[in-house]
Amino acid sequence: MDEFMEAAIAQAKQGKLEGGIPIGSVLVKDGKIIGRGHNKRVQDGDPVTHAEIDCLRNAGRIGSYKGTTLYSTLMPCYLCAGAIVQFGIKKVIAGESRTFPGAREFMISHGVEVVDLELDECEHLMSEFIQSNPELWNEDIGE
Repeated sequence: MDEFMEAAIAQAKQGKLEGGIPIGSVLVKDGKIIGRGHNKRVQDGDPVTHAEIDCLRNAGRIGSYKGTTLYSTLMPCYLCAGAIVQFGIKKVIAGESRTFPGAREFMISHGVEVVDLELDECEHLMSEFIQSNPELWNEDIGE
């Protein structure tokens, strides 16, 4: 596993420690992390503070997203995929999509390269959370 996915997993674990949903994300440009984030819907009481959105906010205004790669421990949902497409991020590396399929086809249809690493560690984080917090998870995915 590379250092960038490890950083995303660290963000997911931080979210879990804060009592939130364990999803983490980092934005990489020129081999450096320029933004980090984790799902803060619970902590902030904000329905749109998903990990990828928090990551993009923390990266700030960077002008062009050309050449960036977004890492996320979970396949991005339609909300986050919309931001990815809107900003022209052309590569997404997801830790897993077994617990939640996300918006993979949407991103691909808009020219985004999507890599699913199918990491057991990411799946375990989510499976454990979903099993322990089904109502909160269903709220997060709009069920």
